[in-house]
Amino acid sequence: MEQFVEFAVLVIVISTSGVMAPGPLFAANIAYGLKGGAKSGIKLATGHAIVELPLVILLGIGVFSLESFPEFRTIISILGALTLFTFAILQIRSVLREKELSISNIKQGALITGVLLSGLNPFFIIWWLTIGFKLISDAMLIWAFSGMLIMFGLHIWMDFAWLGAISFLASKSTKILSNKNYKILMIGLSIMLIYFGITFLQEI
Repeated sequence: MEQFVEFAVLVIVISTSGVMAPGPLFAANIAYGLKGGAKSGIKLATGHAIVELPLVILLGIGVFSLESFPEFRTIISILGALTLFTFAILQIRSVLREKELSISNIKQGALITGVLLSGLNPFFIIWWLTIGFKLISDAMLIWAFSGMLIMFGLHIWMDFAWLGAISFLASKSTKILSNKNYKILMIGLSIMLIYFGITFLQEI
């Protein structure tokens, strides 16, 4: 039990470097949370988990490595940048055209956005290939194959808690935002996504 507690603390502390780091998923989460509330954050986290679990399993069984796919990082960087540019442009166009964004449309897109902004984020992939892989290896030394699932469980709840809390807080801010300020905020978040897309291309 003591060994489990020590490992759990290690995973939680280290995972904060990935979970709470500002990035495209964080920016998108605020944008969705402004209208969708905590449910949008949970959907984004679910989409994130859909990508993360298979990646953890592949790393655990040694199938996936950057050395096996030398062009993988370049491909992911380009696709990720294009996705962010498209998402940002569509969001800006929607804000400028509509008096108010459609709440239903935002909620429906959160899950898919979580998948895309995770699977096409080179920094997310690199984190798991380096820091995350070390945690998976340590867990498997202690608990064998089930170690990867234990490590995943200790990590993934933080994504749900963090994204859910941030989107909930974002939804509360709409009460003090005028329509004009709301549009400015949404455009600002879109510009952030464009910035992250540019950083993806700079990593090639």
